[in-house]
Amino acid sequence: MHYFVYKNDDLYCENVPIADIAEQIGTPFYLYSYATITRHFRVFGDAFNDLDHLTCFSVKSNSSLAILRIFALHGGGADVVSGGELFRALRAGIAPDKIVYSGVGKTLEEMKLALNSNILMFNVESDQELQLLNITAKDMGCKATIAIRINPEVEPKTHPYLATGHSENKFGIPLKDSLNTYESAKQLENIDVKGISCHIGSQLTDIDPFLEALRKLKDILKELTKMAFDIKFLNLGGGLGITYSNEKPPHPLEYAKALKEIIRKDNITLILEPGRVIIGNAGILVTRVLYTKSTKNKRFIIVDAGMNDLIRPTLYNSFHAIQPVKMTHSEMLVADLVGPVCETGDFFVKDKKMPPFKSGDLVAIMSAGAYSFSMASNYNSRPRPAEVMVKGKLFSLIRSRETYNDLIHGEVFPKFL
Repeated sequence: MHYFVYKNDDLYCENVPIADIAEQIGTPFYLYSYATITRHFRVFGDAFNDLDHLTCFSVKSNSSLAILRIFALHGGGADVVSGGELFRALRAGIAPDKIVYSGVGKTLEEMKLALNSNILMFNVESDQELQLLNITAKDMGCKATIAIRINPEVEPKTHPYLATGHSENKFGIPLKDSLNTYESAKQLENIDVKGISCHIGSQLTDIDPFLEALRKLKDILKELTKMAFDIKFLNLGGGLGITYSNEKPPHPLEYAKALKEIIRKDNITLILEPGRVIIGNAGILVTRVLYTKSTKNKRFIIVDAGMNDLIRPTLYNSFHAIQPVKMTHSEMLVADLVGPVCETGDFFVKDKKMPPFKSGDLVAIMSAGAYSFSMASNYNSRPRPAEVMVKGKLFSLIRSRETYNDLIHGEVFPKFL
């Protein structure tokens, strides 16, 4: 369920007409529904209520401080993959002991920040990282709590760029090498091994890959118990998909029920790292039509948002539904919805039926809450858009639109110019 609905032909976010927001904020802007975010977070968490678990929101999916603050206030944790994401999670008020740090390229300074912050644990992804983390913790006079991220060799049935559980991917320790890595970690004085971890991919719409991965982790867990490891946490990662078009992902209750059949009897805390499933359908991108044009073979709707604002269609050939902010009830026309960026790849949809938009019309690009603003850039020296949140009848700017001065912040002329 989400809260983007039409009332008398006007598209609303909860109880606020989106056109009114556009009038005050300008376009383009990202728009989030507080009710949708909180409902999705609650439904996902409640599905695991009878199991010891920790829900760590995947910050890479959307790192807005206001959104992270919601999860902090609702007792959620965070999955971070950089020092910047850790900084944001802490600034938003997420408890350090509910933060896990993943990622294949943690730097020395990022390790120090995480250790100083007393996070719950690191998901270690290579033997060299393990050695550096041990040295760093020793120099700081502390121990680093870790899980080893295992690559379980599972086919996730998703876009190749979103798959992370194969041997050809850069993530994790190969399954066949995992026990040796655990044994190595056991010998390190400043490493405290408390977990086992994996993440097989994103936008998964089938439960079976999760179950296959979980069974493989359980097999490793049995061996670790024989090796006298005291494993307290099993991290299955995230990846549960959403409906963009015709996908039929499992409901969190169905997902949880299947997992619990495998793990229920284990005396262990399950860590989950949902991102898209919480925030994906809680946000949209609102843009305004600049021009329309037709060629011999094409009709183009040119809007003021571009691939720098939302790169998923270009990068993944992903689908985002297109809806008018004001219903017209006119005959639909086949067109490309494109942006102003100087790239042929600057498009949102191609050859799709849509309303006969004209200059000045507002367009809603749906299901844009996840991996959208967080992947935005300043390509073509375009300021990144504003972000807005609605709660009931109220709306608030949660990130100001960047200015041209923001674009050159930190730049200087060298003395020889």
